[in-house]
Amino acid sequence: MATDGPSLKSLSATLSRVELKFESINIQFEELDEAAARISDRLEKHRSTLDQQVHQHQVWVSLLEDQLTTLETNLFVTYAMDTLRRCHSVVLGKLPDLAPSLPTVASVLHRKARNRQVRLAWESSLQDLGLRSTDITALCALFVMHGCQAEYFGPAQRQHYTGQVEALIQRVVTNLALREGLLRAVQVVEVGHADTVMSEAFEQ
Repeated sequence: MATDGPSLKSLSATLSRVELKFESINIQFEELDEAAARISDRLEKHRSTLDQQVHQHQVWVSLLEDQLTTLETNLFVTYAMDTLRRCHSVVLGKLPDLAPSLPTVASVLHRKARNRQVRLAWESSLQDLGLRSTDITALCALFVMHGCQAEYFGPAQRQHYTGQVEALIQRVVTNLALREGLLRAVQVVEVGHADTVMSEAFEQ
């Protein structure tokens, strides 16, 4: 007796082919999703790099344009130097075995780009001190620009300006990143840790 329509065997074979096709399409979509995620990640890293470059450019422009007095330069460079030294000291405390190979802040900054252990210690040290990477970038730029001609002020000399430095920074430093970096540097040097509440309020 003849039957109408496809046989059960033929229908089953068709369904199997359809399922295989769907599986193939799903695999292609997964591969596309992974590729899109990789592209998105690369674009985000590129955007972050561009943001950092713009950020650093603005700091340098501010350093070139701000007309700091000799006193202001000496004070600001002093706080930058002491903060960088403090960062270095905290890192060495976390990595005593690597201390001989990390004699300076510059050596830490250089090594952290290639060494995960150093990078984690550096990031942890900044967090311990209440600092941000942008603060360090700004302080290093300040030191590069003015460090050679600046006179270091020891604690006794700085004492004459206690309570006035933060107001001075807010008045004469035009770049926000440099201003915030110096304000946090003063906090680190004077009390051992940057006041995050002050920083957040200042940003607003």
